[in-house]
Amino acid sequence: MRAAVLGSGSWGTTFAMVMADAGCDVTLWGRDEAVAREVAEQHSNTKYLPGVELPPMSATTDAAAALAGARIVVVAIPSQVSRVTLEGLREHLEPDAVVVSLMKGVELSTDKRMSQVVSEALDIPLERVAVVSGPNLAKEIAARQPTATVVACPDEDNARLVAEACSNTYFRPYTNTDVVGVELCGAVKNVIALAIGMAQGRGFGWNTTATVITRGLVEITRLGRALGAQPETFAGLAGMGDLVATCASPLSRNHTLGKHIGQGMTLDEALVATGTTAEGVKSSRSVLELAEKHGVDMPITAGVVAVLHEGLSVEEMARALLSRPQKAEGVVS
Repeated sequence: MRAAVLGSGSWGTTFAMVMADAGCDVTLWGRDEAVAREVAEQHSNTKYLPGVELPPMSATTDAAAALAGARIVVVAIPSQVSRVTLEGLREHLEPDAVVVSLMKGVELSTDKRMSQVVSEALDIPLERVAVVSGPNLAKEIAARQPTATVVACPDEDNARLVAEACSNTYFRPYTNTDVVGVELCGAVKNVIALAIGMAQGRGFGWNTTATVITRGLVEITRLGRALGAQPETFAGLAGMGDLVATCASPLSRNHTLGKHIGQGMTLDEALVATGTTAEGVKSSRSVLELAEKHGVDMPITAGVVAVLHEGLSVEEMARALLSRPQKAEGVVS
C-alpha cells in the first residue's frame, strides 16, 4: 500500500517507520532538505530520532511527489499551522485517499478538532478522515517497544484500512468510531500533563500527581460527554492510557515544559529549554474556550491557562483548586 506521511519530525518519522515495518510503501515529506536526504539515503533522522535505524523509505520536500498515488496520507505537522499547510496540498490529494491525523489539539480561533480542520482544509468528507491516538511516546515506539493505539474513524472500513497499514510486531492498533472522544482525549491530556509537570517542578509528590491525573480524566470526560463522545472511550487507550503515559513520562514534551514552568522559568524560557513543540501550550486556550462555549467546568485546564498566559503562579493555581466547593466524587457534570 502506498502511504505518504506529512511531517518529518519525531512523531511523523516514527509513524512512517511503523507503516514501513508493516509492509507499506512509504514516502516521508518535510520541509528540511537535509533531513529528507538523510532519511532516504542513510535510513536515519539524527535531528529528531538520533540512534534509530529506519527501514528503507522514500523522503522528499516535494509534496506533490509524496502524495502521488498515496492511498493513505498521514498528517503529523503542528496543529496550529495545519489548516494553511493542508490547503496548499489539496490539489495533490488522490480522490480516494484516507487522511490520518496524528495531531493533538483544538484549533485556535475556531475551537475545531483536528479531524474537522483536516476535512475542511482538504475538502473531503469526515468519513475519509481517521485519527490515531493512544499511549504513543515517539521515542519508545522508535525503539520498537511494544505499544497499542486507537484508530478512530466514522467509517469502520476506513478505520480497518488504516489499522492494517500500521499493524506490525510491536505496534497494535484497535479500531473505534468515536472520533470526538479520541480526539478530545488527545487534546486535553496535553493540558493535564502541563499541570502535572508544573506540580512536579514545584516539588509536589505522587499524591498530587495521582490527584491531578484522576481529576484531569474527569475534566476530559465532562467535555466529551457534552460533545457526544462515548463514555467508554475515556477508560481506554486514548483516554486513561494516553493520560498516564503523557503525565508520567519525562519523554512527554508537555510534561517537560510544565516542569520547567514549575521550577520558575518563564514560558519563553521553558519553550527554549524544551526545544520542541508542546501542543498543550497553545491548545490549552482553545480547549478552555470550547469548554466555556458548552458550559463545561474545567478548573485544571483554566488553571494551566492562567499560569501560562495570565501570570498566575503555580502556588496560586494549587490554592485555587483546593479551595473549590466540596462535592461528591462521582459528580462529573
